[in-house]
Amino acid sequence: MAKNSVISMVRPEAGPQDVLTEIAREGARKMLETALDAEIETFLDGYREFVDTQGRRRVVRNGFLPQRGVQTGIGMIPARVPRLRDREQGISEESRIRFSSKIVPPYLRRSRSFEEFLPWLYLKGVSSGDFADTLGALVGTDTVGLSATTISRLKQRWADDFDLWKGRDLSKKRYVYWWADGVYGNARLGEKQCLLVIMGATENGLKELIAVEDGYRESEQSWCEVLEDLKARGLGEGPKLATGDGALGFWKAFTKVFPAGKHQRCWFHKTGNVLAKMPKSLHGKGKSDLQQIWMAETRERANKAFDRFVAKYEAKYPKATECLKKDREELLAFYDFPAEHWKHLRTSNPIESTFATVKLRTAKTRGCLSRATALTMVFELCRVAEKNWRRLDGPARFAQVIQGVEFVNGEEKIAA
Repeated sequence: MAKNSVISMVRPEAGPQDVLTEIAREGARKMLETALDAEIETFLDGYREFVDTQGRRRVVRNGFLPQRGVQTGIGMIPARVPRLRDREQGISEESRIRFSSKIVPPYLRRSRSFEEFLPWLYLKGVSSGDFADTLGALVGTDTVGLSATTISRLKQRWADDFDLWKGRDLSKKRYVYWWADGVYGNARLGEKQCLLVIMGATENGLKELIAVEDGYRESEQSWCEVLEDLKARGLGEGPKLATGDGALGFWKAFTKVFPAGKHQRCWFHKTGNVLAKMPKSLHGKGKSDLQQIWMAETRERANKAFDRFVAKYEAKYPKATECLKKDREELLAFYDFPAEHWKHLRTSNPIESTFATVKLRTAKTRGCLSRATALTMVFELCRVAEKNWRRLDGPARFAQVIQGVEFVNGEEKIAA
């Protein structure tokens, strides 16, 4: 093989263009053109009966706005937005019929999915000045408008969005369940920074991010400040049940601020804590024995499995059984709620799975994020993830839980 041939293979810029990407872009351009055409025709259909003083159709198409590019995940797509003309004479500009595309709104320069990708890159460690080069390698060279100045403006907009979200009114909100956790940062987020996170399930079973703040470790005082802020913004009632790790300072704060809520210890965290006090050779068997507790059909069977575990391991591993016994009631609190909700309530997995990407960010980055920037980036990532959060099962049960209906082993208690 000739030397020049080898060079052309390892240098993409010297070879032919990516045909598949170009086909995708052309297809996207045609689809966008068709969608915009259908959009304005639908708009015009609403004014078919309108005529001007000369008896002509009052609203008609009038060419296109100047073409502009929209940055997407497959590169820059040209957009030609149609425009219309209101031919009525002698009326004010405010009275004229105007068309504004919802598909490509005015000033749109980046698709929403593309823009959501930017905070992920920034938290990953890509600096503002490197965005154009990084994205150019991913979606082609058409990264117009992604200079360091543009990225800085985007960061400011994200910060403004976060500030608005933190100050939102909660007086009309009602959360049935909460999940709470403290997420520790790595080198990128700052070694001592702990993000205090609360996620909730609404009365419709939808999961929402309620709070994300930084605190000193997971202290009671830090959690109190978060909960008091929620209450000050109108959240009059706390959840019926909150799930979290037993080591959280959250529980003391939760009892102070929302004393009526029940406590559920996270079985994922508890399993890890118990197994850490046992030999690795027993982890498989120990985990299986613990699973028999929280997978039991009733509280009575769970208690029997609980007692079996203690009797089996207490003599040789008293620290492990003591770790389990001290939270017995809180570990089995979910039995007092609908069985359809058990799989959602036994662990703080809704938070763990969402923040796994944040916890696993590389430590090999240039410098640390500031407190404000770290919180803003995490918020942006959560806002993206929130769209895919799984709705809780058993929607009909939420009204019963809110009304205080008593449940026994996951079933509604029937009055004698």
